[in-house]
Amino acid sequence: MGLACAVRLQLAGQDCLLIDPMRDGTAASWGNAGHVAIEQVSPLASWSTLRSLPRRWFGRGGPVDVPRPFAVAPWLWGFLRACATERHKAGQHALRGFLGEAVPAWRQLLQDIGQPELLREDGHVVLWETSDGERRGRAAWLGGDIGDARAAPIDEEALGRLQARLAVPIRAGLRFEGSAQVSDPVMLLHALRKALLDAGGRCLRAEVDGLRREGDLAHIRLDNGRCVEADRLVIAAGPGSQRLMADIGEHAPLIEERGYHLQWRDHDWPDVSPVVFEDRSVILTRFEGGLRLAGFVEFVPPGQPPDIRKWQRLRAHAVALGLPVRGEPTAWCGARPTLPDYLPAIGRSRTVSNVSYAFGHQHLGLTLAAATATRVLDLYADPACPSGSSPFDLQRFSR
Repeated sequence: MGLACAVRLQLAGQDCLLIDPMRDGTAASWGNAGHVAIEQVSPLASWSTLRSLPRRWFGRGGPVDVPRPFAVAPWLWGFLRACATERHKAGQHALRGFLGEAVPAWRQLLQDIGQPELLREDGHVVLWETSDGERRGRAAWLGGDIGDARAAPIDEEALGRLQARLAVPIRAGLRFEGSAQVSDPVMLLHALRKALLDAGGRCLRAEVDGLRREGDLAHIRLDNGRCVEADRLVIAAGPGSQRLMADIGEHAPLIEERGYHLQWRDHDWPDVSPVVFEDRSVILTRFEGGLRLAGFVEFVPPGQPPDIRKWQRLRAHAVALGLPVRGEPTAWCGARPTLPDYLPAIGRSRTVSNVSYAFGHQHLGLTLAAATATRVLDLYADPACPSGSSPFDLQRFSR
C-alpha cells in the first residue's frame, strides 16, 4: 500500500520519501496468493459468515482460528455490530464500486512504470471435491454479487487437465473471468521500489517509533530518535497503523488477521491461473519464483509466534491433493490489517491537517493497492474534500 501510494504521488509531481523497514516479503501483500480478487465484493462481516463458522473452525478442519478470543474481544464485538444487515449492505455497495477500480488501476500503474507484464488478466478457477461444497459454492458464486467478475462452469477439457495433475477426484468447478493475478509479488515489490527511485523519490530504511504532534501538524519520530518533518504524511503501515494513528488521537480498531503459506521452488504445476480448492479453503498460485499454497484466517494479539500446525495442515493438503512438488518449501506467516467491518480505512485525519491514511484492506491489500493509491492522490488534489465524507473514513467508528 505504501509503495503504490508513493509511486503514484511521485509520478504526479510530489516529492516523496518512503520510510520502510524493508523486511522484504514479510508483509501480507507479498505473502498472499497474488490474486487480484475483484469478485470478493461482500464484506466478511456478515450473518452468512457467522452461520458458516461452525464448519469453518480450525479444530474441525477449517481455516478459521481464534486461539485467544478474550484477547480480541473488543474487535469481535465491532465485527458483530458490522454484521447488521443495513451496515453490511452499505459496506458491500462501497466495496463493489471500489473493486471495480482495481484491475484498471493496476493496469495503468504498471503501464506507467513500464512493467505491464506483471499483471496477468486470465481470471481464476474454483474447484470442489465434495457435493456439499459444490452445492454451497455454486449457490454463493452464481447466486450472489461478484461485482464485475463473471463465473461459469469450467469446461470438461480444462477440468480434465487439472484433474490429471491431482490425486483427488474433482466433482466440478467454476471459471472466473475479470479477476487477475500478479506474476510474482516479490518482483512487483522490486519493480515499484525501482520506479519510485527512478522517478526521483527516496527510500529511507528505518522503523517509525511514532508520530509527534505540534499544534495542527504531525511529525515522524524514528526509532533512532531522529525526527522527520514533512508537509504531508500518508500512514500506510498495515497493522502498525493503529499505534501511529493513536499518537494523533485517531481511533483505528485494527487486528492482526494472520495468513500462512508454503512455497516450493521445484515443481511441475502447469502455467495456469490461480486455483481455489474451496472445500479446503486454500488457494494455489504459480509464480515466477515457485508454487505457493496459501490459506487460514487466524485472529491473534500482536507479537504471537506462528502456529506450526497451520503449516503442517498446508503440507497435508499438498500431499492429499498430490501436488507435483519436490524438496522442502519455504514457510511464511504474515498479518493482514483488518478492521471490524472488513472495509479499508482511506481518508484524511480530523485531528491534524497534514495526515492522510490508507490501511486496513484485510484480504484485499494487493487487490486494492493501485486503486487506493489513486484515491490518495485524489485526496491530495482536492484539499477541500471534507473528512468523514467517504464510507472508508475512520470516523465511521465514532458514529
